[in-house]
Amino acid sequence: MTHEHFGDSLHFETRAIHAGNTADPATGAVVPPIYQVSTYKQDGVGGLRGGYEYSRSANPTRSALEENLAALEGGSRALAFASGLAAEDCLLRTLLVPGDHVVIPNDAYGGTYRLFAKVASRWGVEWSVANTSDPEAVRAALTTRTKAIWVETPSNPLLGISDITALAGVARSAGVRLVVDNTFASPYLQQPLALGADVVVHSTTKYMGGHSDVVGGALIVADPSFGDELAFHQNAMGAIAGPFDAWLVLRGVKTLAVRMDRHSENATRVADMLTQHPRVSHVLYPGLPDHPGHEVAAKQMKAFGGMVSFRVADGEAAAVAVCDRARLFTLGESLGGVESLIEHPGRMTHASAAGSPLEVPSDLVRLSVGIESGDDLLEDLKQALERD
Repeated sequence: MTHEHFGDSLHFETRAIHAGNTADPATGAVVPPIYQVSTYKQDGVGGLRGGYEYSRSANPTRSALEENLAALEGGSRALAFASGLAAEDCLLRTLLVPGDHVVIPNDAYGGTYRLFAKVASRWGVEWSVANTSDPEAVRAALTTRTKAIWVETPSNPLLGISDITALAGVARSAGVRLVVDNTFASPYLQQPLALGADVVVHSTTKYMGGHSDVVGGALIVADPSFGDELAFHQNAMGAIAGPFDAWLVLRGVKTLAVRMDRHSENATRVADMLTQHPRVSHVLYPGLPDHPGHEVAAKQMKAFGGMVSFRVADGEAAAVAVCDRARLFTLGESLGGVESLIEHPGRMTHASAAGSPLEVPSDLVRLSVGIESGDDLLEDLKQALERD
């Protein structure tokens, strides 16, 4: 069964399980096989069997994942990569030439900032920072050389919210593309292409894979011709998802809906508890009514996700101590797995942004709230927040 059989008639949960998951015609296996193969027998010179010749160009397991991702994000085409940053790199090199300009957010994943500041800038790509929660600030940051507006919503690690529909209007009026990193929300909670975005970026390592056992990335686009351009660059540069990694993400996506429901439920309980805790000075979670982006998030998201950040009242040393004392919340980078994680962004995931406009507060703690018992997670955080 192909993506065309699905359209918009079936609900997300059904598409997550069935799109791209065609039963194997040889055996009837309901799970797509792992095609751990590099090359394919051709039907005569130049005669490709099923469109396959070499697995950098295409692989059936990767094709199944790409079909699934396109269906879930409502895009015309999806491409699966070896990592989220590999997906971002392919997008930048497809979109930009030396001298072009991109508006990036003042709150973004440290690896994204590093890619712009330390890699793309060396090849003549210019960038400037704007508060993407303010469409007029983004409009003011545009130049005659701007080719894209880059957005994370919710953002990493400060959980900022940007109005995708409003920014799509800014992008259209300027003739530039809107790129939305949808990693924190996942396509279950948010559909950027339906809100006017041109490209969706994912680290499939996170909620899409969901089990902390795979690294991957993806691009999903609305415009088929732009999808063809990206596919050319993906093949030319080669940072493709391997078949087993693609299979792991495809497996993880099947339970995305039920996991995101539980992530969101637990995160809401955690955020509510933290707002009442005397050692916490500020809680960052778009589900809280006093979050500045709450109304926009409620409009464009199905629920508010599993990521919560908070600031510890006693400063950086106390924030680090909270990370060290947690027991169920494992100290580690990454996010989006079934298990809960805790980290200190300033010293870990966002160390590369130190000294830049994207530098994060030193007293900040970021939580990836898992799907364990909410009661147990609350107790673990309470004991971690106790003073020595």
